Amino acid sequence: MEATVVVVEPGRKPQHPADAGGGLHAARHGAHGHSAHARTAHSMSSSSLRKKSDASLLRKVPFAPLRPVLANLQEVFLGTKLAVLFPAVPLAIAAQCAHFGQVWVFALSLLGLIPLAERVSFLTEQIALYTGPTVGGLLNATCGNATELIIALFALMQGKIEVVKCSLLGSVLSNLLLVLGTSLFCGGIVNLRADQPYDRKQSDVSTGLLILGVLCQSLPLMLRYAVGAGEHAVAAATTGLELSRACSIVMLLAYVAYLFFQLKTHSQLFDPQEAEGDGEAEEEPVLGLASGLFWLAFMTVLIAILSEYVVGTIEPTSQSWGLSVSFISIILLPIVGNAAEHAGAIIFALKNKLDITLGVALGSATQISMFVVPLSVIVAWIAGIEMDLDFKLLETVSLFVAVIVTAFTLQDGTSHYLKGIILLLCYIVIGACFFVTRQPSSHANNNGAKLAGPTSTWNAQVA
Repeated sequence: MEATVVVVEPGRKPQHPADAGGGLHAARHGAHGHSAHARTAHSMSSSSLRKKSDASLLRKVPFAPLRPVLANLQEVFLGTKLAVLFPAVPLAIAAQCAHFGQVWVFALSLLGLIPLAERVSFLTEQIALYTGPTVGGLLNATCGNATELIIALFALMQGKIEVVKCSLLGSVLSNLLLVLGTSLFCGGIVNLRADQPYDRKQSDVSTGLLILGVLCQSLPLMLRYAVGAGEHAVAAATTGLELSRACSIVMLLAYVAYLFFQLKTHSQLFDPQEAEGDGEAEEEPVLGLASGLFWLAFMTVLIAILSEYVVGTIEPTSQSWGLSVSFISIILLPIVGNAAEHAGAIIFALKNKLDITLGVALGSATQISMFVVPLSVIVAWIAGIEMDLDFKLLETVSLFVAVIVTAFTLQDGTSHYLKGIILLLCYIVIGACFFVTRQPSSHANNNGAKLAGPTSTWNAQVA
């Protein structure tokens, strides 16, 4: 199948080749002509960082068959405001191949992941225009946090369980406190004299799932301390690991139910709000289906390469910068990895479209907590790696407090800048706590089965 791209002439309405046969129109419109593709909050957030391509330069290319190829490259690599960061990708690869320095490789890889993550979101949305709302929704659900998932899998395969846990925990904390807090604060300041309502139904669903996730992640920790205190006994030393795997299955089942709820039975609750007077026309694809699939695979490979660099250089970078691995994993990785999506959430908060902002922040946190975390445990189980849901006391309590504070902040259906300040201050004090902590060297790459605390009593309390 030949990759195609639409080059729009000035004054003409964009028209995709597939529309001529009616196939695309039939796939994207219902019986009454309404769009069957509902844009998600994630895709609308990322779209705020995109820019329209200028076709005038392409028309000056003398060799006509080359124009579609150049137009394709222009849309993929220059159709974003983050294009200036793309040089970091080849620089990171070159630095790794030339053994230039592990700290440089780490920093360049983090910078390179920013535009790649945004482009994956763009390409997923382009493919969804052809596949319909259900498949498109599943693509968004799967690829929405592709960077975190790939980093987690690479760290898992290298036995760096603490990096996996800390990076995933940091993604949830970042979305709930930093992104949502910054969005509510900035939106509240800009719209100081205006009402800032949002639909509570969506936030109630997400916070309910997040509380379930915290419960599942807390049970192995509570069991470990209960056994250590002598209050309970267990049948085997691996009971905590088995409980974690059982909880992970429950979390994945809950996430599947959530997807069915979101995409099928109650999709109207998750439709992003449209401001009056927007007047946006029906979105047309700018890439062909084959082209979109090719570039999605290509970007995913680049993310995988840079993720491997990040995981492999995180410990030397920690020593060079004087920061703990847990601080880098919990604070730095999530901020950089989701920078594009986070910026989009803030932009929509400035426009007083808080439903989109909440959809991005809560949606990402829910996906990480209920999908990526349990999936990592299941993948580790299959690979013969003992990863559990015991995130240790400090991390678990921080997550619990973040979810509870977010739930209380969003309970009344309106927003103001003080709510954003509260969330931001919570993130600052949690970040400060992890900044001053140092991971004992004996626990650096431990699989979670022998953590600090009363873990040594596991064997003693086996019934």
